[in-house]
Amino acid sequence: MALTPLFEALADRELLSLGVPEDLLPAVRSVASDRQLDALQTVLPVEAYEGLFLVAAGDTVSQVLGSRETRVDRVVDTTDFAMALTTAESQSRFVIVDDDEALLAIMNAPLAQWRVFLHPTQRKLASGDRSGPVRILGGAGKGKTVLAMHRAKWLAENRAREGQKVLFTTFTRNLAGDIEENLRTLCSAATLTKLEVSNLDAWAHGFMRSRKLEHRIVYDRKQDAALQAWQAALAVRDTKLDLPDDFYEQELEQVVLAQGITTLEAYRTARRGGRSGVLSRSKRDAVWPVFEEYRGQLSSRRLKEVDDAYREVAQLLSAEGERHTPYCAVVVDETQDFGPQALRLLRALIPAGPNDLFFVGDGHQRIYSRHRAAMSKCGIDIRGRSRKLYLNYRTTDEIRRQAVALLEGCEIDDLDDGHDETRLYKSLSHGPAPEVVQVDGLEAAAARSADFIRVLRSAKGDGPAPSVCVIASSEKNREALAQLLQRAGLPGVTITAQANHADAREVVHYATMHRAKGLEFDAVVVVAPGAFFGDPEETQQQQRKLLYVALTRAKRAAMLVKMGPAGPGAD
Repeated sequence: MALTPLFEALADRELLSLGVPEDLLPAVRSVASDRQLDALQTVLPVEAYEGLFLVAAGDTVSQVLGSRETRVDRVVDTTDFAMALTTAESQSRFVIVDDDEALLAIMNAPLAQWRVFLHPTQRKLASGDRSGPVRILGGAGKGKTVLAMHRAKWLAENRAREGQKVLFTTFTRNLAGDIEENLRTLCSAATLTKLEVSNLDAWAHGFMRSRKLEHRIVYDRKQDAALQAWQAALAVRDTKLDLPDDFYEQELEQVVLAQGITTLEAYRTARRGGRSGVLSRSKRDAVWPVFEEYRGQLSSRRLKEVDDAYREVAQLLSAEGERHTPYCAVVVDETQDFGPQALRLLRALIPAGPNDLFFVGDGHQRIYSRHRAAMSKCGIDIRGRSRKLYLNYRTTDEIRRQAVALLEGCEIDDLDDGHDETRLYKSLSHGPAPEVVQVDGLEAAAARSADFIRVLRSAKGDGPAPSVCVIASSEKNREALAQLLQRAGLPGVTITAQANHADAREVVHYATMHRAKGLEFDAVVVVAPGAFFGDPEETQQQQRKLLYVALTRAKRAAMLVKMGPAGPGAD
């Protein structure tokens, strides 16, 4: 049976308004599948292909044109070349060079400058006033962080009054450092004085110290003083309940800390969505002393759970009102990794109003926060100010498809109690499909990785060596792989919380899946134990999202190495 053409309902004028050349109208009208549309990608203008893809995915022509910075449906005087070069369409492809000095500056520009290039279709989202909080969703490679940086730059240059700054915050320290370096490439010295970049934990810690609150924040309950505090808390539990130890820890994280519960009365009526089993009032009364004791034990050691720190800082900010903040706006990257208390702190950081909060994130990449946070339930109203980025400008479609397949069975949220999906997501570039290999242990994984890297480098010709990162599931495996590849004649550098070595050339980068987040390379080798590919239960969902994050760091080529469960490095 013949397929129905995808664009048969569109008039010629609508296809032309999307940028389809008149001589290609018959070819476009014959398209009946995504595969046939992809076959025309090389002959269609970029705007036309993007517009047709979005219409095929469900958008209207009006929606596509309304979201564009560029407008190909406007009448252009084809004889006025000077005016034509000033349009957004031309400036997305050409740079006007006035003299030899400008040309030399362009040719000698560091590669870092190209990392902050903003696609013209996103410029509209980065500039202009907004009536309140904005949320931008998009999968890996959609340019969310670059968009957020340009938004921060625009706000700093156009809305920061004397003595005010724009705060750019994200979840991890190494991402904050990477963003700060890129902003130095993007912004003038004057603009940089109006920008502050900090991961939220560091910001909260600095605020606490400024208020003489000398508590250290607990990030790992299984280490040192925090472990002692937790063990002391478990010692007061009611043994008649016969509840396992992990019940108390999960109840603490998913109910008590997530909801900011501080009293027995509040715990008695707390929602326990997603938690197995029903707890009667009497059982809650018997469970609560464990959490009360834990907080008391932490306090005696001058420690505080991170969610409790967020909650108390937010309360202090709210009590101080507008006196506390030097910020005219807050821009937030990697929003999916912030839990409810973090979002409430971000809301308390700045009074509600125009241009106050700008969030970018992707539920597919949630690898830190163990529970979802709905913005609307944290006082952040994004109604009418939510957008999605569909087009991937970094990763090839072949790599994107492989990465998305890893998430099969994982439910992905939209950061506000809704559901996100990948039907509309698309990569504009193409390349070889990722290699997927099965090996037995770390030595075999290192050998296959070395072969992949050598072949990749041998294909570069006279050009620079492609940047490559070997990404492991743990620090132990990362170090073992680095040593094995070093012996094989492939020197490298390790990415840590303190440095990502973005400027290192002719070396292999080594990272854990967590540390690779937010970075990009020409190619990656992802090495993971077989357990990461199990049934999509809760723990496996987190592991699959880690694989998704790791694989989508690649721009052109990738290899996924599965280590058998019996291998010596399968931990």
